Amino acid sequence: MKCYEINGPNGVDGLALVDKPVPTPGAGEVLVRLKAATLNYRDLLTIKGGYGSRQKFPLVPVSDGAGVIETIGADTRGFAPGDRVIGSFFQNWIGGEPSEAKMGAALGGSVDGVLTEYRVFPARALVKTPEHLSDIEAAALPCAGLTAWSAVVKLGGVKPGQTVLVQGTGGVSLFALQFAKMCGARVIATSSSDAKIDRLKKLGADLTLNYRNTPDWGKKAREWSRHGVDLVVEVGGVGTLNESIRAIRIGGTIAFIGVLAGPPPSELRLPLMVMQQQRLQGVTVGSVEDLQALVDAITVNRMKPVIDKTFPFDQAREAFTYMASGAHFGKVAIAIG
Repeated sequence: MKCYEINGPNGVDGLALVDKPVPTPGAGEVLVRLKAATLNYRDLLTIKGGYGSRQKFPLVPVSDGAGVIETIGADTRGFAPGDRVIGSFFQNWIGGEPSEAKMGAALGGSVDGVLTEYRVFPARALVKTPEHLSDIEAAALPCAGLTAWSAVVKLGGVKPGQTVLVQGTGGVSLFALQFAKMCGARVIATSSSDAKIDRLKKLGADLTLNYRNTPDWGKKAREWSRHGVDLVVEVGGVGTLNESIRAIRIGGTIAFIGVLAGPPPSELRLPLMVMQQQRLQGVTVGSVEDLQALVDAITVNRMKPVIDKTFPFDQAREAFTYMASGAHFGKVAIAIG
């Protein structure tokens, strides 16, 4: 089988296409023929060595994939050859609260990922692909989709009539927009591109802000929502945290996910956060049970992920480069089979 491998923090140029034997599933395992993968910002960090001691080399990168079961190992129940499946980001986090042990096997980081033609998975770490999704669409769910689900639904507890603010047009942000609308919430969306803002409106955003033209977008969002927004899906990190604090209502929540906006400003508005009893909630994907809940919800609502562009398997390096450019709207995908 062919797979991509990195042997050090060498970036896109370090992605090597290699040949390896097709693995054999053991007891409680299945062999999946991967059909598609999608990229996350985390995957860019990984090939640059951004996960330090938690990252192994050599490594098959990329966490998010979907495919078809080829064969099953002994004592494997609930799956059969031919089933379309999605692999969960954390192989050992089946349910319940997170722990060091449960989060110890992260695809494409501490263990090999899915940028390969075949991979053995523990059956307990798989969920079946919704029938209305293609393999490429299903491959968008394990990290980006589940992170947004955890931020908006599981941890954010968004209710009808509330207001959610999402930042940018990457995979997590667009999923968060879709899930917030699914919950009956109003959505404020930001972008630096007027063309992308038009697409955000078509996706259901109720209010939009160009953050280059409106650097005090947090203040504007607070004014629009009268008393402040209920939830900010914070993908920018400390670089945008001040405006998120300005946007949030008293007692509101900032779901802290990403680090896209660079270094922090000279002074963070943490005293304001204390005075307004706001909550800063870290979000790191979710469990297999959470992924199943997400799949059930999008199946009922017939929701589809936003796929920007799909690259063939032999152009995986180009897919990484395209994602790094920031030109995408939604997910960047790689067709494997």
